[in-house]
Amino acid sequence: MNEATIAKKQEQVQVVLSKMSNAGSTVFVDYLGLTVAEVTELRTKLHAENCEMKVFKNNILRRAATELGHSEMAEQLVGPSAIVTAKDEVTAAKIVYEFAKSHEHLTVKTGIVDGKVLSQAELKALSALPNKDGMISMLLSVLQAPIRGLAVALNAISEKEN
Repeated sequence: MNEATIAKKQEQVQVVLSKMSNAGSTVFVDYLGLTVAEVTELRTKLHAENCEMKVFKNNILRRAATELGHSEMAEQLVGPSAIVTAKDEVTAAKIVYEFAKSHEHLTVKTGIVDGKVLSQAELKALSALPNKDGMISMLLSVLQAPIRGLAVALNAISEKEN
C-alpha cells in the first residue's frame, strides 16, 4: 500500500479519535436506504442541537474504537456506518431515535456514552431520559418543593387568622 494512502488513513483515524474523545456520547448508525433529503434533514436536526453526523469507512471506525479500548465494537461496525457525536450524554441518542421513528431505514448499531459501550436497547432507554438541562430543572424542582410547601402552609395559617 502506498505510504501516502497509509498516512491519509492514519490521519482519518486521528480525526475520528478526536471526535469520539471530545464527545459526551457517540452513536453509530446505519443510514442505508435514507434519501439525500432525509440525511440532510437528520443533519439539520442534529446541528440545531450542537450534534454532528459524519460518515467514515468501517476500517477507520474500527481502528479508532480499538485505539480507544473498545475493540468489542468491531463486530457491530459492518455495512454503511456513520457516527453521531454530541457534547452531552443524551442528545445524540434522543435525536437519532426520534428520527428513526418516522424513518425505518435509520438503525442504531451501538454507541459510546461516558466511555462505556452501550447496546441498542441501552441507547434507546437513554434516549427516553431528559437532557442535562431538563434533569437540572427536575432536581431544582425537587429541592424547592419543601420550601414551597412551608410557604403555602404559612400563608394558609396567616389567612386563617385574618
